[in-house]
Amino acid sequence: MGKAGKRGRKSSVWRGVPRWARICTVFGTVLTVLSGAVLVGTEALMARYEGAVGKADLFGDQAAGAQPKKSDIKGPLNILLVGIDPRTPTAAPLADSIMVLHVPASMDRAYLFSLPRDLYVPIPPFKKANFPGETTKINAAMSFGSKVPGANPDAARGFELLATTVQNVTGIKRFDAGAIINFTGFQKIVDAMGGVDMYVEREVKSEHKQPDGKARPGNTRGEGYVGPQAIYKKGNQHLKGWQALDYVRQRYPKNGVPDSDYGRQRHQQQFVKAMVGQAFSADVVANPIKLDKVLRAAGQSLIFNGRGSSVVDFGLALKDIRPNTIQMIKLSGGELKNSRGAYLGEQFSAGVPDFFTALHNEQLDPFLLEHPEFVNKTK
Repeated sequence: MGKAGKRGRKSSVWRGVPRWARICTVFGTVLTVLSGAVLVGTEALMARYEGAVGKADLFGDQAAGAQPKKSDIKGPLNILLVGIDPRTPTAAPLADSIMVLHVPASMDRAYLFSLPRDLYVPIPPFKKANFPGETTKINAAMSFGSKVPGANPDAARGFELLATTVQNVTGIKRFDAGAIINFTGFQKIVDAMGGVDMYVEREVKSEHKQPDGKARPGNTRGEGYVGPQAIYKKGNQHLKGWQALDYVRQRYPKNGVPDSDYGRQRHQQQFVKAMVGQAFSADVVANPIKLDKVLRAAGQSLIFNGRGSSVVDFGLALKDIRPNTIQMIKLSGGELKNSRGAYLGEQFSAGVPDFFTALHNEQLDPFLLEHPEFVNKTK
């Protein structure tokens, strides 16, 4: 905790805080999606949380000149959310989870959709990283863009190229905010909340973890792992941080995820919604100690850029969004192969461009009524 958090008597931070139903706002849907953090309506807590969140130039705005701070935030909004696994400082980051949160002009609900990490797309040239451009899997965009000659990779620079690539794929002209979440930060946030309650849609066996959470040993006689597996049984489950993170990483049919990465995307969205619901529970927001732990864990796991507006600005602007007003979207697709039958990556189904057109025209509600197959189930 920094000096600002220690200043004055501890009780003063909480003086005048009303009951939980009135004190919490979703921290924009940035953290709604990736950490479920909740802001309390006191200047001291919001300032401390704002100070804990990492900041970086995710869109290259500094090179384009100073961006004026927005006086207010109005919809429609598009927010790019990217999850990465922590690596060594010398390893280029890969985008393991790519999500877009669309908030309509009414600012009272949101739509969340994922892009397959193996989506086969043109990645444009990027002079900052001396990248000439290439058509390949979209998760490589962050790696290509992160390269810094003579220095360690820069995830923020990689995000910039990924954002441009996603804009080209979706037709979104400009992202209003973006965030990079450290995947292992999920575990810290869930543990700070005391676990998360979520529905497991079918029994899933872990590829990577033993029942006690320890890593499964590698197979000395071939690929993969050996030994007992953690098992997530169908039904309502209370998961610890490591269990939740492990569950949403599974993507192999042999482990109980028959639709592979599309199933993993669905599980990640279900997890996000469960985290939001948990963050709104009285058990979290009416407990000053637990809430403080959640806020700090969320801040330490996030790099955010609001293009002139702060994390707190977004939190206040999106205060009317609740877990039951976040619609999970399924963008279907399938394998793409070359003329020799070799797998190149994934491609969207024929109807997906119509979804993007509806998004641009603020017509998602009527579109989803006509095309219910785009609605991703949360249970």
